Parts: sequence; C-alpha cells; structure tokens
Amino acid sequence: MSQDSAPAAPTGEGPSPAAARLQLLGITKRYPGVLANDAVDLCVASGEIHAVLGENGAGKSTLMRIIYGAERADAGEMRWEGRTVSIPTPAAARRLGIGMVFQHFSLFETLTVTENIALVLDERFDRAALAERIDETSHRYGLPVDPRRTVHALSVGERQRVEVLRCLLQQPRLLILDEPTSVLTPQAVERLFATLRRLAEEGVSIVYISHKLEEIRALCHSATVMRGGRVTGTVDPRRETAEGLARLMIGRELPVPDRRPHAPGPVRLAVEALDVPSDDPYGVALRAVSFELRGGEILGIAGISGNGQRELVEALSGEAPVARAEAVRIDGRPVGRFGAGRRRDLGLAVVPEQRIGRGVVPELSLADNAVLTGHRKGLVRAGLVDPGRARSLAADVIARFDVRTRGPDAPARSLSGGNLQKFIVGREIVQSPAVAIVAQPTWGVDVAASAAIRQQLIDLAVAGVAVLLISEELEELFEVCDRLVVLAQGRLSPVRAVSETDIEEIGLWMAGLFPGGPGQRVGAAP
Repeated sequence: MSQDSAPAAPTGEGPSPAAARLQLLGITKRYPGVLANDAVDLCVASGEIHAVLGENGAGKSTLMRIIYGAERADAGEMRWEGRTVSIPTPAAARRLGIGMVFQHFSLFETLTVTENIALVLDERFDRAALAERIDETSHRYGLPVDPRRTVHALSVGERQRVEVLRCLLQQPRLLILDEPTSVLTPQAVERLFATLRRLAEEGVSIVYISHKLEEIRALCHSATVMRGGRVTGTVDPRRETAEGLARLMIGRELPVPDRRPHAPGPVRLAVEALDVPSDDPYGVALRAVSFELRGGEILGIAGISGNGQRELVEALSGEAPVARAEAVRIDGRPVGRFGAGRRRDLGLAVVPEQRIGRGVVPELSLADNAVLTGHRKGLVRAGLVDPGRARSLAADVIARFDVRTRGPDAPARSLSGGNLQKFIVGREIVQSPAVAIVAQPTWGVDVAASAAIRQQLIDLAVAGVAVLLISEELEELFEVCDRLVVLAQGRLSPVRAVSETDIEEIGLWMAGLFPGGPGQRVGAAP
C-alpha cells in the first residue's frame, strides 16, 4: 500500500470511534508493586498501521497481552468493531480475528514448525498440505523457514519467523507485531513492508511495536507513545524525526555514542579454518571460518539469522568444543577442545542470543542468575554460594546498567525483555573480560537502552577488550564496529573496514553475494 493511499494519519487524537476496529478505554493493570498500565486509551482503525512506542517497561507488552487475551485488565473497557467485548483467552482473541507475535516466543521446542503452527489453527488440516502452505507463505513474505525442522534446532531469528508465519496463516483482521524485522536484510524489510501495506489496503489493522524509529517513520500512519504505563500522546510519525520520536519516548535527548580513539592491540582471539559439521539435518555447517580479533577493536559479524551464527557462538564459547584445538585460540593458546568453563577462566565472556534458557533461568532470582557466570568473582567459597555476595553483584549490575526491577531478589521472568538484556550484558561486563562475544545485544531493546549497551561495548574496546559483535542490526554494526564481515550459509565474507563499505553492500553480502560466497556464481563479478 503506498503512502498516498494510506488512511489519513492522526495528529494527536487518533481515529474516530466510529471508524475503529479496536478501541481501549481506561485499561488499567496492576502487578505487585507495579502499575503496568494506567488508564490507557488506544484506538486503531480498519486498515491502519498503528505504532505503539515506549521504553522497555513502559507497559506496551502488557497492553498487547491484554488485547490478545493472555492477561486480564483490572479495569477499563475493550471494544471490537463497535461492541464491548471480553477476551478471556488467546483462543478467544483468534476467533475474533486477532493474531499476535510475542517478543518472547510461545513455541514447543520438541515439535516441528508445521506442528507448532497447527496448534493454533482451528480448522482441520492435512500435515503435508499445511507444510506446503507454510513453505509458500514463508517465501511470499520473505520469511524463509523449513516447515520440517524442529524448533529446538532453530535460531532466535528463525523462531521469530515461525511466530510471524503462524499469525499470517490465521488470516487475522488485527495483527500485532512485536519487533518483526530483526531477522531481515534491508531488502527483505522492504518486501515485508510491501506486504504489510498490502494487508492494510485490504482492511487489516496492524499494531506495530518496534524500537527502530526509522521503520516507524517509513511504515506507520500513527503512533501512540507510552511512558511509565501511561499514554503521553499520539502523533503522526511521518511528520516527526527519529530524534523527535526518541525524545517523546524517553523524555530527553538520545545520547550520541562516544567513539573515543583507540588503537588495536595484540590478537586476543584467533579462528583458523574452523569447520563445524551440523548435527542437525536442517542446520548450518561452518566452513573454513577464519578471522583475527585484536584487543581494543570491535569486529562485527552481520548476517540473516540461521546462517551459522548459533553454531559459531557455540564453537567459540566452548558450549560445543571442536575437533581441532588450534582452530580457536585465546591469547595464542589453543582452546578448541576446552569447554565453556575453561575458556571463561582464560578471560572469555559471552552474551548469548537467546536470553531465556541460555542467558538466564527465568524462575531464578537475579542474584542466583548472577552466580551462573559470575561465580569466579568470589561468589563461591568452599563450594558454597555466598548469598550476600551474589546479591551484591546483582545489585551492582542493576545500578550500573539501569535495570528496571524490584531488586536482586526479583525473578528473571518478571523483567521486560530489554531490562533482562541489560542485566545479562551487565553481568558479563562487570567480570572484566579479555575477550567478549556478544550476540544480538539489542534485540527487542528500546532506543535508550540500545544506546547504553552500544556505549558499553565501545567502552570495553577502549579499555583494551577484544569484542566480537554478532548482530542483525546493520545500523548498530556500522555505529560501533571497526571492521565488518558477513556470515552466509556458514561461510565468511572478506573483511571490510566500516569506512570502506556501506549498508547496501553488506545487505547484498548477507544474501551470499560476496566473492566466493554461496550466492556468488563462479566467474561472476563481485
């Protein structure tokens, strides 16, 4: 749908109730010690792409869960196409025509993609026919995923694609999307936007949550801004700058990264001809991966999710030791056969892409989660955990990295996605690593928290730490990295200094179109 044919964007008042597909009036939700939503009003018209903006913890996710029936409001009224409704369950929401992609996924890891999607379909289906529908829909929307694969073998980005596809196959009348483009190249983002505009033109209402403000400006007709659980205003994002939107969200100017000059030091991490066969028939094998990372520099690895990032992090972190010890070296020492603990003893820190299950145990408190990788900081004595020291470390991370939570005793699952990410990144940084491997550090994190995390990575490099940043956020990579390389189908592209390339070239390389890459024809020009 072209912007010329878009519904008229509101300039502060939203669509009229008569035109509304969904209207929220005074929605309030309280948790112990937290007022998550405070008398929230929201109006989304038929055929409108409506953004909901705010920092992590602003109340966006709670509000979306109420719309989808995953939470019950304590007060307020919800109207669907003019009539007051109660949505007690997600199944009831789907029957109305509401689909949602959660920031934290709701997939069964032991089931295939097809089986997970089948669980939310009310109609009877043939498994082979459903797999064919999934395959066709995934390619039409630029979200490729193999319907036969089991979810436990998928990367975070691939799981996100499954969630989006599951919603699209339900043919929703209201589609709620939470950070839907974190797995896509710039070219694929444009294809997805074309699809969303076409859906809006056909009358589908879309509620779009993203921390990528340029996306909001390019796609959305209106935006409701939330802060501290309250609506602070509704604007036309096409008439705002990205800086202006950020200011509305956080109430202050967005900090600019401080790129202090720093000279690269000695090689801290060396990877030489690393081959890792896939233990999954649908996984990605790493082939002859080689690079060097020096102290004081940030090397960025770009790529579409599912091209070997998970396998690379497992091989480098020690979660999956490799056959040749010399394939991975830390400060010159062969560590390929070392496990994760021995590599951490040599100064390695790791931020995994999957927060829940890999980064933290959701049922444990933040203090207990600090022990998981921070026990070398004097948290364990004579084989016993010192609870006071664990709480002190967690409190230090909470204070230094502005983690919005009740305190060290709060369970990890009670934090918003962005605050949980700040805690995980902070837990690794306070351990003063020599080498830091950081995967998708700002995925689903608001603009202010993203800026803070990126500054922390820059500060690590300035302090002499070797930082390997694996990210699907091209703007992030260009903002903080010294050099860039692309991972496509398990192969690395040539290395480029950030000053010698651009987003368009890296976007093409993400499709494998680099010299010697899987998408480059033999003898073809680069």
